[in-house]
Amino acid sequence: MPFSYSSQLSAIVGFAEQQKPQAILDVGIGMGQYGFLLRTNLENINLFEIDGVHARQRDKSEWNIRIDGIEGYPGYINTVHQYAYTSLLIGDAMKILPTLQAGTYDLVLAIDILEHFDKEQGGLFLKECQRVCKGHVLVSTPKEFIEQEVVANPLENHRSHWTEKDLKMCGFESFLSNPLSWIAIADGKH
Repeated sequence: MPFSYSSQLSAIVGFAEQQKPQAILDVGIGMGQYGFLLRTNLENINLFEIDGVHARQRDKSEWNIRIDGIEGYPGYINTVHQYAYTSLLIGDAMKILPTLQAGTYDLVLAIDILEHFDKEQGGLFLKECQRVCKGHVLVSTPKEFIEQEVVANPLENHRSHWTEKDLKMCGFESFLSNPLSWIAIADGKH
């Protein structure tokens, strides 16, 4: 579905805060919760200007953090996306990622998207995420296979199950603690 387990939110946002990325790519943005959380937690003081008793929201052109998003299902796009993301790319991630310049992003997020690919496509997807990243790629995927078929949006269908071993074989060498999901991190500088 277009949102994540709440148990992984603080771990993922906390990791991003530690990294202090200036350019982020969120692949499979769903309802936009990570874009919003990263915008408010990383940009924070640049969002508003407070002068005595007056306050104003700063224009997006004054923000310092670039947060781009890729989403395959246009029906999810809402006002949160328009606010939080610097740019939105709508379409198939496997067609969009190869068009992006290598080493463009400090942090690439692939939150609860990997299980929507079959294993072969998923491996290629992870390689593309690593290619466009000069910092870290963070991917999360359920620890247990969850049967899911969504007729209204086949992009939501679960096609694979990933283990810690599978992720390590794809270059993900460290993991954040979470009871329900693998939250794996790879160095994007491959």
